[in-house]
Amino acid sequence: MSEETNFSEESHDENLNGAEHESNSTTIPLSGLYENWFLDYASYVILDRAVPHINDGFKPVQRRILHSLKEMDDGRYNKAANVIGNTMKYHPHGDASIGDAMVQIGQKDLLIDCQGNWGDPITGDSAAAPRYIEGRLSKFANEVVFNPDTTEWQLSYDGRNKEPVTLPVKFPLLLTQGAEGIAVGLATKIMPHNFVELIDGSVQVLKGERPNLVPDFPTGGFADVTNYNEGRRGGKIRVRAKIEERDKKTLAITEIPFGTTTGSLIDSVIAANDKGKIKIKKIEDNTAEKVEIIVHLAPGISPDVTIDALFAFTGCETSISPNTCVIIDNKPHFMSVNDILIENTKQTKALLKLELEIKLHELQEKIFFSSLLKIFIQEGMYKHNDYENAGDFDTVVQVLNRLFEPFFPQFYREIQPEDYKRLIDKPMSSITRFDVKKADEQMKALEDDIKDVRRNLKNLTEFTINWFEHLRSKYAKGRERKTEIRIFDKVEAAQVALANAKLYVNREEGFIGTGMRKDEFVSECSDIDDIIVFRADGKYVVTKIQDKVFVGKDIIHVAVFKKGDDRTVYNAIYKDGDTGTSFIKRFSVTAVTRDKEYDIGKGGKGTKILHFSANPNGEAEVVNIQLKPHTKLRKLTFDLDFAEIAIKGRASQGNIVSKFPLKKVTFKSAGVSTLAGRKIWFDDVLKRLNADERGVYLGEFNAEDKILLVYPDGSYEFSSFDLSNHFDTTLVKMEKYTPKQVYAAVHKDGKTGTYYVKRFTFDDQPIGKRMSFISDAPGSALILLSNGDNPIVKLDILKGKSQTPESMEQPLNEIIDVKGIKAQGNRLSFHTVKAVTLLSTEKDLARGDAKEEAAEAVDTGETPLASEGTEEINSVETTSSSDVSLEITNPEDINLDDQGQTSLF
Repeated sequence: MSEETNFSEESHDENLNGAEHESNSTTIPLSGLYENWFLDYASYVILDRAVPHINDGFKPVQRRILHSLKEMDDGRYNKAANVIGNTMKYHPHGDASIGDAMVQIGQKDLLIDCQGNWGDPITGDSAAAPRYIEGRLSKFANEVVFNPDTTEWQLSYDGRNKEPVTLPVKFPLLLTQGAEGIAVGLATKIMPHNFVELIDGSVQVLKGERPNLVPDFPTGGFADVTNYNEGRRGGKIRVRAKIEERDKKTLAITEIPFGTTTGSLIDSVIAANDKGKIKIKKIEDNTAEKVEIIVHLAPGISPDVTIDALFAFTGCETSISPNTCVIIDNKPHFMSVNDILIENTKQTKALLKLELEIKLHELQEKIFFSSLLKIFIQEGMYKHNDYENAGDFDTVVQVLNRLFEPFFPQFYREIQPEDYKRLIDKPMSSITRFDVKKADEQMKALEDDIKDVRRNLKNLTEFTINWFEHLRSKYAKGRERKTEIRIFDKVEAAQVALANAKLYVNREEGFIGTGMRKDEFVSECSDIDDIIVFRADGKYVVTKIQDKVFVGKDIIHVAVFKKGDDRTVYNAIYKDGDTGTSFIKRFSVTAVTRDKEYDIGKGGKGTKILHFSANPNGEAEVVNIQLKPHTKLRKLTFDLDFAEIAIKGRASQGNIVSKFPLKKVTFKSAGVSTLAGRKIWFDDVLKRLNADERGVYLGEFNAEDKILLVYPDGSYEFSSFDLSNHFDTTLVKMEKYTPKQVYAAVHKDGKTGTYYVKRFTFDDQPIGKRMSFISDAPGSALILLSNGDNPIVKLDILKGKSQTPESMEQPLNEIIDVKGIKAQGNRLSFHTVKAVTLLSTEKDLARGDAKEEAAEAVDTGETPLASEGTEEINSVETTSSSDVSLEITNPEDINLDDQGQTSLF
């Protein structure tokens, strides 16, 4: 604050003196003064404090810290307090700002080799006091950041010392570490990127290609960079924590979003629980070397819904808006991270060229002087009469110029007086011991070095690529990508919010709300739900839940509204107010405008609802219609089955029941659902189920249907087809469960090492209960699983005492009949099994979208379960678990007919 105050006072004095010079009046006009002061201050903060320079990626304080570390570098650790004190020679803003900046650099684990407690940005723990922690430049920093010969220098703020304008960094350091700063009138927020990917991107640039960078955060987690916009203003990154389901009652957060800490994330979870958004029993922070936050769920709470709720209501998902701003030519510039990488790569190439040119000059100078010295000694110039009798240095120069004149053509430059000075300063002892042969060998080595340098200058692009490859081989270990790039599905808060409120209604007076506890209870709801209300006059409205709100008298139906819900069908019979005609209709409400009234019919005055029902799965009841007596009517009563009425849009008028007045509509019998089963797909990118035809089609599901999940460890469980389910675990099979489907499995018994084959059907069991169908002995493994009618495997075996290798095809159906799931099975072979590969099955080959894949697998000996080959485990070639994440084997159910699209609320 003191520096800013002094700055303002100096500006004020300058403007004041200028104003007095322009006018002798005692009145000083304020016009323009504050504008100049603000512009000066803004420029000062932008250039000298908040925004990094594109060349080295440092703000001034960071650059001065590194320069000070280099100045103090003797290979040993220095107290941070000492570094701060030395840096104050260059940075006029106090020790606190220097210490904070130094800790931030150290925590990024790239430029400073730290010792002591430097804090933890993941937990939010602060570093120890500067007098307790130590640091020195890392090997990477010494190799990449510094070179005094290529550094441009300037005077420090007090003129006593020299400091670098920018450091000659030969790497895209700004993009590696990222940067954030708030200046006056602008800000910068540059994301960190992966070390190895930046090297790959730089190599792309040198090959003439444009890179495409995405962030990589030190905290790990998941990131959706769909709208990253190359880091420019207006872009957005969604980042999520990594949440594992340990069991049905426990969740574990093992990686957190960038920009949060374990402490702040836990606070957000507790706050969401206190507000009733989620319901947990307790939360534990077991974070040590790695993040581990354990969330214990309350009884009866779905872990899948809770995971989505954590994303919707807590710090487990955050949004980051990048804003890449850098200093170029003393001006702030907004640009993309890809363009920054291009500029940094060009700068690296230019610096390497400059270093080569400096090295070439140094080598040439060494040869030049060695040649001078050799001639000076071999030609005996040092004992020439004219040389020995020369009385002053000017005479010596004249004599030596005359003596060296015949040799001038072999030198690459003219001989200067200072060169002669170096010659005559040579002690006589070194001249008499001069070894011509050794000197020639040294000059030959120098000439070879010059050839290498000139070759590198000629092939500068290749030399620069080799430089980046050198950095990769030396420093890339342990710097692999930590953040997994994914595309996130949008979590609708209303769909995952916990029912933390109760909905009440006063039908006659027309009020609904959560605060009307003396009135009729409707259902549980959340405080962010929308409520749909139908009235007896044929009007309906969707409104936000409130403590108490008037929606119109004579309410006949009220419920929580789910946008996009095309499974809930409303059955209605109403009398049109204008014509008196009664109509029957079935419709869904998927998209409406909140607080706007809609009509079931035409909306005429006097419209009246005669029968109404809301059916969550499209059920269709039967009603009895009684007409008022009329001379033209012979039949006064008849039944109507809603199942015979087509489901149409909410704006449709419906079918005519009668043009004559209705006396009574009576419920007669309940019906069943008239909707087809729900068609479900699995999106392997989002790892979620959907009804939007994204991913692999699983089949058409009715209420009682389940999804079979088989895991690589030889266990299975059933899942519902609820769209909120998560499937992050690698799966061997995921398909619609068919109770009588026969499966063939090859598995290894961990206790005996024997390979067995079994044929069985999966036992039906409750959803969420996981059960193993192979041996529980340690080392047991599922080798392959097929539901084909006639699965055939290729066996690679070692036969006899000589262990002769042999291959054979073996139909699994010939080894064993269908038995119970708990049976161990029969031995696959009595010879030593080396590898097992699934060749083909009748059902696999019948798959329309997999015929070519299965046929290719027969030719190559690869299993159709695997997408990228096989992996040898314990001397048996088995399908890699990462390759068998999904196998769809219900082709007869595949139906890709177009589905109706529903608009969103």
